[in-house]
Amino acid sequence: MGVSLADRIPDGATVLVDTNPIIYLLEGNPLALPFEPLFAAIDAGRIQALVTPVTLAEVVAGPLKAGKEMLAERYRQALCSGPGWSLREIDADIAMLAARLRLRHRLRLPDAIQVAIAIQAGCHALVTHDRDFAGVTDLLVLGLPGA
Repeated sequence: MGVSLADRIPDGATVLVDTNPIIYLLEGNPLALPFEPLFAAIDAGRIQALVTPVTLAEVVAGPLKAGKEMLAERYRQALCSGPGWSLREIDADIAMLAARLRLRHRLRLPDAIQVAIAIQAGCHALVTHDRDFAGVTDLLVLGLPGA
């Protein structure tokens, strides 16, 4: 078996986890399989996970649309204050960096915010399954389809 995503992340490192791996895991989607060792490493305290308000909004949208307020709140608590997980707010410095990254890499604004927060927070990597991050060279991007 090959090297897992988690094996590519040093002990004690922080990674920004993009929306899609989280949703895949929560929905039991088979696309979550490559990310399971990463989530296990976070649960074990070996790796720290950082999320953004963008990810929080995207993750809770499904439960809110289905009228499942309590499930949305459980997801919020898990992502913002669960063991190994924290949320980084957007501030003016992040907004300025996101604007620059958006222009440099032709990213959509939500994606540029993800990258800006990962850089500003000193994350080892951004973990995603979104091809839109393929051209990002400012930090390590792990989990891209076909990579």
